[in-house]
Amino acid sequence: MRKYRIFDVGQNSSYFNDESGTNFDNKAIINKVANKCYLPANAVLLENIKTHPDFKVSFSISGTALEQFEKTAPEVIDSFKALVDTGNVEILSETYYHSLSSIYNKEEFNRQVLLHRKKIRELFGVTPTIFRNTELIYSNEIAKMAEEMGYRGILAEGADHILGWRSPAFVYKPTGTNNIKLLLKHYRLSDDIAFRFSQRSWTGWPLTAPKFANWVSSHNGAGETINLFMDYETFGEHQWEDTGIFDFLKHLPDEILRNPDNNFATPSEVIDRYEVKSDLDVPNYISWADTERDLSAWLSNDLQKEAIKAVYALGEDIVHIDDLELLEDWRKLQTSDHFYYMCTKFWNDGDVHKYFSPYESPYEAFIAYMNVIQDMRLRLEAAKKKQEHNVQLHRVKPLRFSDF
Repeated sequence: MRKYRIFDVGQNSSYFNDESGTNFDNKAIINKVANKCYLPANAVLLENIKTHPDFKVSFSISGTALEQFEKTAPEVIDSFKALVDTGNVEILSETYYHSLSSIYNKEEFNRQVLLHRKKIRELFGVTPTIFRNTELIYSNEIAKMAEEMGYRGILAEGADHILGWRSPAFVYKPTGTNNIKLLLKHYRLSDDIAFRFSQRSWTGWPLTAPKFANWVSSHNGAGETINLFMDYETFGEHQWEDTGIFDFLKHLPDEILRNPDNNFATPSEVIDRYEVKSDLDVPNYISWADTERDLSAWLSNDLQKEAIKAVYALGEDIVHIDDLELLEDWRKLQTSDHFYYMCTKFWNDGDVHKYFSPYESPYEAFIAYMNVIQDMRLRLEAAKKKQEHNVQLHRVKPLRFSDF
């Protein structure tokens, strides 16, 4: 979203930074990350599949990201299609707008998931059967919602405080569900790649493919599945090419498969292959963000709470108004990143939030967002009046010559 000023309210309803040549313009960012990450990483994965037909991988891509690829970098869509066409790549479901709707509006959550499912079918010709919620936000209730929508599996963070003595290397059943299975991210091994790969102060540096493969193999006999899940931008964007991240990715399948007890599988194959180890009760929300692995990355302060309360309050009327542009803008305002930029945490988590934010401070992010909300309110009131006027016109009995 652009730095929307109070003077723009009621004058300019262009909220998003889509014009070329501006700071943090969306087109430039997409092209930059496409060239640094998506295209080269997809090329490595495609070559890995050709070299190792048993190599498998899965992706969760929001609808908004797919839209931006289509508009700005269609070659990225083509590269993902080539991967899906191999049969070794699984596409997962999520909310179309990468939103927090699962927490605040179940009906909107269902609509966004169905929109995303439709988009995946249109682009890739497949229908996802595994669900991963925005930012791996998960609870018993979210698992029930996913099961009600027909999903066979769901992903969540293997957070220590919900696992206790148990291991994330098994398949679990969400408490209160009947058939859906739960796959947990092995966050330590995932974070070794995503966050620590180029960290020279880390005792595991340098991380090589043989070393990582040995760490994976050490779980044999004490687990059934190692679920690695990370931002795809890990490859080339967060960890730059000169760190050796692409070489690591290229050689990883070969090193993993040197051990005859190891293999690769998609999430669907994992839940088909292994029985449930036990129920796992997660009554409160968890996520993969920050050290707390809860909702505090988006909802830890009054700024965030006020902003998210305001946007979902608008939806009570917007969904009943026949204004597709207004509805689209409202849904884009639900994207979790907007609230992430308003986080006021300190230390390491705070540094991560600052790294991703286009704003100079959380307060600037909040002010811009609430200015947009105010403009949305004005547009909503105008749309309601227009719709009421059209209804009244429809109700007026047309005059006929016979009435005179």
